[in-house]
Amino acid sequence: MAVGSSILVILFVLYTVIDPENANKVYSAAKKYIATDLSWYYVGLMSAFLFIAFYFVFSRYGSIRLGKNDEKPQFGFFSWFSMLFGAGIGIGILFWSIAEPMYHMQTNPFITKDQALSIEAAQIAMRISIFHWGLHGWALFAICGMSLAYFAYRKGLPLSVRSGLYPVFGDRIYGPLGHAADLLAVFGTVFGIATSLGLGAQQMNAGLEYLFGIPISTQTQIGLIVVISMIATFSVLTGVDKGIRILSELNMRLTVVMLAFFIILGPTAYVIGSFFTNLGDYMLNVTTLGLWVDPNPENTWQGAWTIFYWGWWIAWAPFCGMFIARISRGRTIREFVLGVLLAPTTLAAFWITIFGNTAVYIELFGQGGVVEAVNNDLTLALFKTIELMDIGSVLTILGASICTIMLVTYFVTSADSATLVICTLLSMGNEHPPARYRIFWGMSIGFVAAVLLLAGGLSALQTASIVAALPFSLVIITTTFGLYKALRREPLPGKPDSDIAGVAK
Repeated sequence: MAVGSSILVILFVLYTVIDPENANKVYSAAKKYIATDLSWYYVGLMSAFLFIAFYFVFSRYGSIRLGKNDEKPQFGFFSWFSMLFGAGIGIGILFWSIAEPMYHMQTNPFITKDQALSIEAAQIAMRISIFHWGLHGWALFAICGMSLAYFAYRKGLPLSVRSGLYPVFGDRIYGPLGHAADLLAVFGTVFGIATSLGLGAQQMNAGLEYLFGIPISTQTQIGLIVVISMIATFSVLTGVDKGIRILSELNMRLTVVMLAFFIILGPTAYVIGSFFTNLGDYMLNVTTLGLWVDPNPENTWQGAWTIFYWGWWIAWAPFCGMFIARISRGRTIREFVLGVLLAPTTLAAFWITIFGNTAVYIELFGQGGVVEAVNNDLTLALFKTIELMDIGSVLTILGASICTIMLVTYFVTSADSATLVICTLLSMGNEHPPARYRIFWGMSIGFVAAVLLLAGGLSALQTASIVAALPFSLVIITTTFGLYKALRREPLPGKPDSDIAGVAK
């Protein structure tokens, strides 16, 4: 399987490099088809996963431990949450937390042209942004992670996507069927993480241009990807307990510093008040937004935003699910799902509010200029907002520097975590895969991100995640059914355990 996955990725890279113009046309056509004809599927699927996640929390299965009955969690809450959030979406939310609300303030299906850039438009923009980074995506990650952890740590199957298929297909998971499921997971992970790394490289380049005058170019971004991929490969060789955990905790500490920076030096009362308003507004509208499918096929907004995000989350599901499973052994299903759902969603809402509403305040009540910066080059949105906070040159440079360092650390954490996940999948659930696998895939992920940038920048990155998500979504549906089928066979409290699988083959 390792050879097959390598060949598939190499063929994709060669096709994109040899004929980038035609490749971009093919990718764009695929993205357009999915965004227009399959939007209902992505919307319905993500809402179904959110419902299923809450069902597991309140069902009798919530007390089942992801491990043996007497196991305790390996990591404390801070380390667990830091790795969960940092490896999950940190680099993406750093990119979009200002740029996305600024886009939605100008146009979205829920406002008229006359409402653009108004207080009402700003509130709707924050609602949409938090929705895209909120419960739906984390529900998907929770379901995938729970399936992996349950079958691996409680039932003795390999820590691999194929294990979730065992209740449906039995021992056939050790043949071509299981290989195909894991291969789709690898493919989705490669393109999901490549999308994030491409976004991170673009914004990192913007930060270096702002601080040191290094020109913004595809060549510079590819150079950054190469350097950071080498660092990430070294980090993944040290394993979860060392490199990944240490970097994740550093990410969280830098995040706290940067959020405090914005709160203290920005419009403090406004952004704190906005957080409670945004959170309540999101909770009131999350169901409506989660089930909304644009009835007008001529509109491209939902395909460009919501469907892109849902495809991105699905493509990331094997990566985030596997990684969350790795760090969550010993937790109960209830604790696991609530932790994965509520903690990252709350932090995401807080982060988007602090960054996004600071930009909104500048645009509506201050000197303005953030929307113009976003429209000119969205990678500069974060750095332009810090500049327009009017806090003096020293603090401006300090803030921009911290953000650039965060981009590097989140970049490394995402890349090394994804590398470890891919290698685990390719080695049949081995949590300590061979070093040669880690080195090859650590550099391959960066290579794919670089090729996608060459193929068309942001558009190509978005297309890759949406297209890669489609086939893997069928695997997720099947493993979710397999998980439910296995949980139904769990004994009631006080009765002996029922082993559905035995020891991994």
